[in-house]
Amino acid sequence: MTAEIRHRTIALNGIDMHVAEAGNGPLVLMCHGWPELWYSWRHQLRALAEAGFHAVAPDMRGFGATSAPADVAAYTILHNAGDVIALTGALGARRALIVGHDWGAPVAWHAALFRPDLFPAVVCMSVPHRRRGAAPPLDVLRRAGKADFYYLYFQEQAAEDEFARDPRYTIARMLYIGAGETPRDHKMSLYVDRQKGFLGAPQADLPLPPWLSEADIEVFAQAYGRAGFRGGLNWYRNIDRNWALTAPWHDAKIMQPALFIAGTNDAVITGSIGERALDEMGDVVPNLQGKLLLDGAGHWIQQERAPQVNAALIEFARAHLV
Repeated sequence: MTAEIRHRTIALNGIDMHVAEAGNGPLVLMCHGWPELWYSWRHQLRALAEAGFHAVAPDMRGFGATSAPADVAAYTILHNAGDVIALTGALGARRALIVGHDWGAPVAWHAALFRPDLFPAVVCMSVPHRRRGAAPPLDVLRRAGKADFYYLYFQEQAAEDEFARDPRYTIARMLYIGAGETPRDHKMSLYVDRQKGFLGAPQADLPLPPWLSEADIEVFAQAYGRAGFRGGLNWYRNIDRNWALTAPWHDAKIMQPALFIAGTNDAVITGSIGERALDEMGDVVPNLQGKLLLDGAGHWIQQERAPQVNAALIEFARAHLV
């Protein structure tokens, strides 16, 4: 029998957080990224539940049916890590496996760093843990003359306006350009042509990857049509603030057992910067027990390669949580 996915809203940390959950047992808490929702974990929720775990995937702060505070400064890494710490307590758990993808990965990494008593192990996807830099990241980009890097574009109202014009197209385009199957010349660029925007020139007949259906797109499109894109973009607008707030953890290491999963065609881990972060991750996560790199997969790894990701999560959870 396929596990049922249940929904509820929990008041915590000053917001109302919508969560999807399935199963019972040790807690596995999964944090999505941008532009995503709890729905990005739909395959993992059921698989983990059927394996004997309480699988929980919230809409993160500012996304979907979860509260979206008006203040940009309410989206720092301390707020977001605080949300998942509070959620763990609200679910009645004293320990949990924390899992993150994309922006959810820094949340999971930092939650593990801040509360090793609560999170005895961590799994992150697509975004390696990096050593805290010597200067604010956005300032570093500006000084390096990289004004077109997407982090800086996302600080602007123009990005919000671009994505909000057609939420369905935005979601379909984002999932397409980050997918492993997408031809290289159609893939996501980390630099923005201000004439064409982040999404590039409009494409009339946008193909869907084989792991994505029109019904899947509709779930994302309806949620973003209601909530908009500002909440998620506000995470990017706190990058330098996060750097300042995490000064007390400068040079700190995540000591728990950890697993990293990514696709070999993911732009985040390719190129000189991504490859260096991947190579150096063991320096800041000394108990990194594996780097599972799935050949040909792209950025949306838990949706693209659900069977392999599910198997890896279940094996890791059984080893470090049960």
